[in-house]
Amino acid sequence: MKDQAGFPKSLLQASRFFANPDVCVEFVASMRWPDGVTCPHCEGKRVSFLKSRRIWKCMAKDCHKQFSAKTGTIFEDSPIALDKWLVAVWLVVNCKNGISSYEIARDLKVTQKSAWFMLHRIRVALDRGSFMKIGGEEGGPVEVDETFIGGKVKNMHKSKRPTGPGFSGKPVGHAGKAIVMGILDRNARQVRAKVIPNVNRETLQNEILARVERSSIIYTDQWGGYSSLEEKRFVHETVNHIEEYVRGNVHTNGIENFWSLLKRSLKGTYVAVEPFHLDAYVGEQVFRFNNRATKDNPLTDADRFALAVSQISGKRLTYAELTGKVMETSTDSF
Repeated sequence: MKDQAGFPKSLLQASRFFANPDVCVEFVASMRWPDGVTCPHCEGKRVSFLKSRRIWKCMAKDCHKQFSAKTGTIFEDSPIALDKWLVAVWLVVNCKNGISSYEIARDLKVTQKSAWFMLHRIRVALDRGSFMKIGGEEGGPVEVDETFIGGKVKNMHKSKRPTGPGFSGKPVGHAGKAIVMGILDRNARQVRAKVIPNVNRETLQNEILARVERSSIIYTDQWGGYSSLEEKRFVHETVNHIEEYVRGNVHTNGIENFWSLLKRSLKGTYVAVEPFHLDAYVGEQVFRFNNRATKDNPLTDADRFALAVSQISGKRLTYAELTGKVMETSTDSF
């Protein structure tokens, strides 16, 4: 995409490039259907473009439905024009520390509520849902670590402080915080991260088994949840952070770097994140981290943007799902 003549290389160029609605439709269509426009309802290829309305009509005998470039994507049923959507995607994937809904609202002239909804829909597109394992013979050494996300107990409102034995309102370890686990392939510089319910041995090792190839070299700290990984055919080495942070190649500094980027965006840009939505914010940072420019893979802003837009199809997020209303109303299904 970066070598295509006339394609924007910067935010300023992107805002000008997508000012034309016809260009927006053509671009989104080319990213969704590189082999030609296909009806999202019946997957038929016999379609007719209605230029005056910027939509297509399926000419298949049993279909004849109309659809737009938004249909079947994260943009579906949104009254916001594609030019604003595409600029918002550019900002999300290329701002190192993320961008808040207030900034999007101010820059694109939409309400803060709409901007917040836009950002969450874009985060759905950024999630590639990869099932490929990392490490192994073709991969590299793997670093595994977990971090705790949340405010300090002493700063919490009384109604939100953890209760029970041992909680007096004073700082108590990691009580009341969400837990995020990260796995980094050191050679490929690719990370997998997700919110987990606890740091028990079963939880941590099940994630490792699901995401890391057997026979990989795994570096962790000395938390007991990682003990006995050798029994599961991994090479396991640990570093004691009380005494040292690096011992030759044994360290977790790579995944710690990812944690610093994640926490910088959460504390500096988003400020307040509900645990219910934390996985989406983690996924956003994972996308930027895995697609950053490196010596072996010099990705540009345009490359990251094109990759994100290519992932918009087949994904949908409604406001009811985002706010949890669907979950609340589905409990009476019996």
